[in-house]
Order: sequence, then C-alpha cells, then structure tokens
Amino acid sequence: GQLGHIPGTRPEDEAEGKAPQREKWASKLDFVLSVAGGFVGLGNVWRFPYLCYKNGGGAFLIPYFIFLFGGGLPVFFLEVALGQFTSEGGITCWGKLCPIFTGIGYASIVIVSLLNIYYIVILAWGLYYLLQCFQHELPWARCRHSWNTGNCVEDTVRKNKTLWPSTNLTSPVTEFWERNVLSISSGIDEVGGLKWELALCLLAVWIICFFCIWKGVKSTGKVVYFTATFPFLMLIVLLVRGVTLPGAAEGIKFYLYPNLTRLKDPEVWIDAGTQIFFSYAICLGAMTSLGSYNKYKYNCYRDCMLLGCLNSGTSFVSGFAIFSVLGFMAQEQGVAIADVAESGPGLAFIAYPKAVTMMPLPTVWAILFFIMLLLLGLDSQFVEVEGQITSLVDLYPSLLRKGYRREIFIAVICVISYLLGLTMVTKGGMYVFQLFDYYAASGVCLLWVAFFECVAVAWVYGADNFYDAIEDMIGYRPNSWMKWSWMLITPVLCVGCFVFSLVKYKPLTYNKFYKYPDWSIGLGWALALTSMICIPMMVVIKIIQSDGSLIEGKTFVSPRMILENGFIEKNCLGILHIKSIL
Repeated sequence: GQLGHIPGTRPEDEAEGKAPQREKWASKLDFVLSVAGGFVGLGNVWRFPYLCYKNGGGAFLIPYFIFLFGGGLPVFFLEVALGQFTSEGGITCWGKLCPIFTGIGYASIVIVSLLNIYYIVILAWGLYYLLQCFQHELPWARCRHSWNTGNCVEDTVRKNKTLWPSTNLTSPVTEFWERNVLSISSGIDEVGGLKWELALCLLAVWIICFFCIWKGVKSTGKVVYFTATFPFLMLIVLLVRGVTLPGAAEGIKFYLYPNLTRLKDPEVWIDAGTQIFFSYAICLGAMTSLGSYNKYKYNCYRDCMLLGCLNSGTSFVSGFAIFSVLGFMAQEQGVAIADVAESGPGLAFIAYPKAVTMMPLPTVWAILFFIMLLLLGLDSQFVEVEGQITSLVDLYPSLLRKGYRREIFIAVICVISYLLGLTMVTKGGMYVFQLFDYYAASGVCLLWVAFFECVAVAWVYGADNFYDAIEDMIGYRPNSWMKWSWMLITPVLCVGCFVFSLVKYKPLTYNKFYKYPDWSIGLGWALALTSMICIPMMVVIKIIQSDGSLIEGKTFVSPRMILENGFIEKNCLGILHIKSIL
C-alpha cells in the first residue's frame, strides 16, 4: 500500500501552506518491525545472558521482571502513544503536551546523538571480523601470524601441557583482537594513528545506514523486513548448534541456576534496571519518533505489549545460545565456565570467535555469527538515527521537509557522526569508545529522563487526561497498571536505581587493570551532564519566558483538551503564561 496521509495531521501547516504533510507507515507491520529492529539489538545477545549468570542466574529474573512491568513497558508505551497522539518527534511532542518539560526532548536528543556516534563502531569491528572470515583458516585460530607475540599459546597446546598457571600466556584470539583489530595503545593519553581498515569499515556501515533511512519511513519501513527478521533466523540456527554441542547442558545450568542470596546486593537491582532501559531503547526519542508515523486510530497498546514479550523473550533465548557454547568451550579447555564467561565486546569478539574455532566447520559458524551481529546492531543504529533525524526535522519542518533538504540533512548528520567516530578507530580508540559507553548514554542518564517523562505525563499533564487521549485513539482505556506505573511505580524505581547507581559508582577501568586518568573521567561526566542538564535548564528558561505569570497565578491552568481530526490542542497544567507560550 502507498503511504497514506491523514487529514488534519498538521492542520496549522496546511492553513499556512507550509511544509509537506507528515508521512505515515504504509502498513502496521512496517511499524512493528521497525520497533522490533530498533530495540532487539546487541544488548539482548551479549549483555542480558551475562548479567543473568553474574547476578544469580534464574534469581535475576525477579528484579528484571519488576523493572520490566514497573518501568520498561510503561515508559515504552508512553513514548509510542505520545508520538502517535501528537504526530511529532521526540522534541516537539513535549512542546505540545507540556512546554515546561521541553527539556526532556532535548535531553533525549543529546543522548541519542552521542549513542549514534559510538554504537556503530561495534558494527565496524563486526564487519572487519566478517571480512576476515573469508580465508582458508580463521586468522584467530593459530599463533603463526605477524601480530602474534612469543606468549601466544594455542588452546590445544594448553590443554595437553597444562600451562594454565603461567599468567603471561595469551590466546591467539585475544592477540588478534588487541594487536590486529585494535592495535591498542597503552592508554587514552596515547591516541595513536588511525586504523585505516577500521575507518573504512566504519565508513561502509555509515553508508549502509544512510541508505536505510534516507527516504524516511518509506525506506526504513521496507529495510526492516530483512534486518529485523533475519537475525532471529540466525539466532535459532546458532541456538540449535549450541545446544547440540557436548558440555552445553553444563553451560545452561550455569546461566539459569538460581542463587537467591545475590538479591541482597543492590548492584543486581541496578543491573536489572539499566538493562531494561537500555534494551527497550527508551528515553532516546526514537520510539516517540516511530510512533509519530502511526495513523491516529492505530492500536499501539496491543502491539507495544506484544513487542515487549518479543524483546524480553529474545534476551532470554539468547542466553541458551550463548551459554551452551560457553559450556562447550569450558569442557574443551578443561576449565570452569566462570573463566570463559564474558560480556559485551569480550563475548562477541573474543569468547564466541574462540569457541567457533573448536567446532566442526568453524568458518561457516563464524560467518553466520557475525552476520547476525551486524544485522542486530544495524537496525538498532538506523532506527536510532531515524529517531534523531525525525526529532530535529520536526523542530524546523518548513525548513527541512521541502525538496531534498531532508536527505541532505541526514547526510550531514551521518558525516559529522562519522568524523567524530573516527576518534574510536584510532589505536587508543577503544578507551574513547569505553568512555562514551560508560558515561554518555549511561543508565544514570536514562533513569533521569524516564523519571521526568513520567512526572510530565502523569502529574503535570495528568494521567487521566492522557488516558482520555489514548481512549480517543485506540477506543478503550488500557489496564490501570500503566497509569499507576507512570504516577508512582516507575518514578520510585527510577529514583531508587538512580541513587544506588551514584552511591555504588566506580570510576571506569579497562580490562580491570588500566585506570583512566582524572581528566578523562571528568570528560565522561561532562558527556553525561550535557543531556541531564537540559531538563532543569529548559524549566528555568520557560519560567523566565513566562513574564512573571507565576506570581499572577496564571501558570497552573486546569487541563482543557480539544480533539479535532485526531489533532490535539490544549492548555495543560504547567503551560506557563498561555499567551506567550501557546
């Protein structure tokens, strides 16, 4: 079907003959797959299973589900419904709902802009590994390469001669990662030269990303039919391969065996909370932007619930695929699973590639794994870039929606992000990457934004008023646990997790040994605060703009809603000085 245009989507634009009307998803499936592609990403495969194992196995599911139903799903639904209701991206939607909290939109755009710079570097590494697979033998299987050192020992030798006590020994896969792929320097002070192979891989991934979104939802809605479904197929294939390996049962037992005593540790709860907020891609403005292309009467509530099941289900199933392979590897090497369990890049670029070399047909499994990794990350990346672009274009619709200006604007954003990302493909790039990963889009920033989103919708705009709006869209009122979550449960969980995160804060290290210098930690906190400061700063600006109406008592007006053609105009609690702001 062709992209439909909803009458009344932007009535003020039509009246003034401004920019072209907002496009809509061609079908419901375009939206569903875009959201699925956006939030089913690398974290499901490389972060959740490891957190589960580290934090008490099956017991970790208790805090995970508390945060899922008390925080993740309600905020995810809130963002999609908000986008659908206002037909606006992640910044301008707040201007329509309650202008005093416009800062939420600016905070999320800062987070997603920083995230888009560094997340794609993982895909550059993945592409490099994938290209290296097309050789007679996987280059990380043996020690006889130019980048290997005298300490490199192949695992078959280790097993036979029990050389484990010697700590200086390294494996070929670790040396391939650190000496060939990264050529890692001694620290963040020593940035070193560009790794041109990685710079080219990064460029290639950015070009793919550009062509996935350059036509707006016309292109995004079609690309996701492949990028969002194919990784599931790969995951099932890798799952079947994993569980049929010897030692798999031992690995799965490690993954799920419940240790309830771990629940006393606040870090377990922090991990559960931050994992939920990361894996649902919330507080980034991306879900609001995707929702804004929905038709006004679309039942987003039903699909958000189903997508939530899909997202958390994928994380859970990934654990079986990953830990069955880790169990096999531990058995092959004759070591404990704790010695081979890794999270993040360590799992994707060291543990799994190493396990693959021990299987029959290693090249085939390596290629399948890296294709899955690339596709998982690619649609998360371009959906987040799409969210970033939509939010910014909606700020200046008459300027950026005409002709080919949107395409040119996307190209400019991609080029700037690529150039900034080049700092992460230098010899000291891994340290820069980790700094961004630890601070720029940290759990603390996401919890901060989520707290204010709930306050803005449930308390300032009014949860019942938002329920009226949802009822107008989908024809019925959602279960009241959504409302209670926005009003009470989510803000309490966010504050609790936020406070504990700060109390339990440890400065960043690399590989547990390298300590970052103070100036870089300061830079990290500056990255985190650039987004967080937006919310209070915009509140102050709005109050200054209100011309003293706070004193006159005109600030808090009773909510009034007028629904016309699926478009909303209102005075809501917290709109400051109606004349000057509306």
